[in-house]
Amino acid sequence: MRARVISVGERMPGWVAEGLAEYQKRLSRELPLDLVELKLGDRGKGRDLVRALEDEGAAMLAAIPKGAHVVALDGRGKTWSSEELAVQLGQWRMQGRDPVFLIGGPDGLAAAALARADQRFSLGALTLPHMLVRLILAEQLYRAVSLLGNHPYHRA
Repeated sequence: MRARVISVGERMPGWVAEGLAEYQKRLSRELPLDLVELKLGDRGKGRDLVRALEDEGAAMLAAIPKGAHVVALDGRGKTWSSEELAVQLGQWRMQGRDPVFLIGGPDGLAAAALARADQRFSLGALTLPHMLVRLILAEQLYRAVSLLGNHPYHRA
């Protein structure tokens, strides 16, 4: 099984890139994690925000591999504990489907991306910068893999 994060926005701060690289290294055997960064749609004065979101959504849909289990990170989604995420990961593994996680830009996910999602997952009620969400998601995936493997990383 291989996981993919498809995220709108490029050029992460160095500390985010370093943290993500650390979790990608830790996950490399049990759950290789790929990051696909998509260009932010044109925004600003005189730009159409709806069109920008549609462009982001189209690029996101094009980056989803066939047969993947798509999970949209959405504030209106279901919250899972670390243990529940591990259960979900185990189920996706049993189904033989690679999970793909969608992270929107500053204006969230396009309607087309939300419609394509098999599930919606919320990290909680806080509003988080999309670049930080990448890092939190990677850590939680590592924690889920650790739980499934009875590794002592998770001590809750």
